[in-house]
Amino acid sequence: MQKELSPTPTRRPRSPARALRRLREDAGAATAEYLVATMAAVGFAGLLIVILRGNEVRGILTELVRNALSVG
Repeated sequence: MQKELSPTPTRRPRSPARALRRLREDAGAATAEYLVATMAAVGFAGLLIVILRGNEVRGILTELVRNALSVG
């Protein structure tokens, strides 16, 4: 006994107006992504400032510059 397969329902093509409406709904997504990236950059900059203010790092950087500028 075989089952009869029903034809697959066809999707109605979307109208251009509907596609434009959906694009407008996502208009704020890019702004939110920029906000997240900006906040991550600010956090990273703050972390670098804290690290570079440390005495050990300052000593390492000073020694590196002295070695680079020394002749011979």
